[in-house]
Amino acid sequence: MTGRILVVDDEAHIVEFVWGYLERDGYEVLTAADGDTAVSIAEEARPDLLVLDVMLPGRSGFDVLRTLRGAGSTVPVIMLTARDDVIDRVAGLELGADDYVVKPFEPRELVARVGAVLRRLSRPVEGAALRHFDLAIDPTTREIRRGPDLVPLTRTEFDLLATLASQPGRVWTRDQMGERVFGESFESLDRTIDSHIKNMRIKLGPRPDGGSYVETVRGVGYRAPRAGDPT
Repeated sequence: MTGRILVVDDEAHIVEFVWGYLERDGYEVLTAADGDTAVSIAEEARPDLLVLDVMLPGRSGFDVLRTLRGAGSTVPVIMLTARDDVIDRVAGLELGADDYVVKPFEPRELVARVGAVLRRLSRPVEGAALRHFDLAIDPTTREIRRGPDLVPLTRTEFDLLATLASQPGRVWTRDQMGERVFGESFESLDRTIDSHIKNMRIKLGPRPDGGSYVETVRGVGYRAPRAGDPT
């Protein structure tokens, strides 16, 4: 794998280790030690992926992610979170992070996660464009439109919606969706899928008939309803 990775952490020894492992695997590495610098570099250098620590001096990793997503950036982000702090992980996912790694971590695990996310987002997409009610889903351009208007989903949100819409009416468990979308990088944490679906629903809003584009099947998972299904 190749690509430009921005590593954001105020602990110099972590940056040094991660930098070395990423460069050894062929990545170009940029670094930042605080949130403001991270936002500036992300906007100017257009990295292919961010490795973003939650705890930063000044602007937190959450604030960095919120700023980037608010500006329309869909750059994939792997959050570095505290051990056993599920709240941090869920908060990052709900802000639009693609994955997370828990501190302390083995650098090779992080490099593997970086590779897995980049492979998932750059893999060739098969299949024709999809229609889901009034949404046009184009796997080739990875765009979703409602009429002429682009719906600004993150790449992970796009993958989840495209997966559901490819088989209307099918009920997917969280594990099935996670394996389909995240592949080898998926770890079974219920809130991972739930957080992405929640964000997607907010961005999509209701269907023209008032129903939801993605429905919850209690105790099982999610499905994309078929046209004509009761709302």
